[in-house]
Formats: sequence, structure tokens, C-alpha cells
Amino acid sequence: QVQLAESGGGLVQPGGSLRLSCAVSGNFFSLDTMGWYRQAPGKQRELVAIRIRGGNTNYADSVKGRFTISRDNAKNTVYLQMNVLKPEDTSVYYCYARRSSIDYWGQGTQVTVSS
Repeated sequence: QVQLAESGGGLVQPGGSLRLSCAVSGNFFSLDTMGWYRQAPGKQRELVAIRIRGGNTNYADSVKGRFTISRDNAKNTVYLQMNVLKPEDTSVYYCYARRSSIDYWGQGTQVTVSS
């Protein structure tokens, strides 16, 4: 069983930065894929950043060059560093993991970008 717990969301001004964390319980090294999705009110959940086994990453066009996904194997944690935040980045951000064709989701953390 895999459980994901996000933290690090909050209110930030446009142009600011936040780092989201996703603590993983369970066998961290067995995960095939880890990533972040987001969902704004009235919109579909969308991919933000994904990291597959081996280290390849993929980002939504809207966040390329501003967001970075990384992992700390010693802490069983995945991060999303978000820089130069824009109001349109306001969403609930969800941590995601996949193992053996089973998807796991965190409970979500709110990120609000506003002056």
C-alpha cells in the first residue's frame, strides 16, 4: 500500500516561489512513476510534472522553465519547486504515484497566487 501526503501549499504573490512536498509511505523505490497534477475550480485535473523510473521528466508547457520536480530518496519525498508563480497557477495540487498499474493520489494542497 502506498500513501501520499502533500504539504507546502499556501498564498503567494505573483512572481513568488513555493516548494511542495509529497511524503511517501510504503516502498518508495518500487514506484514506477511519480508526479504532480493540479485542478482549478471548474476545470479538469491536469498534469503539471511527471518523473518516471530512470529519471526522465516531463512538464506541462505552461510550467516549463518555472517548475522543477525532484526526489529525495533518503526522505522518501518528492518535491515540486515552483518559481515565478502566476495567478493562473492557482489550483489544488495533487501528488501522484503509480506502481504496477495502480494509481495513488494524495489529498491535495491549495496553492493560491494573488496580490
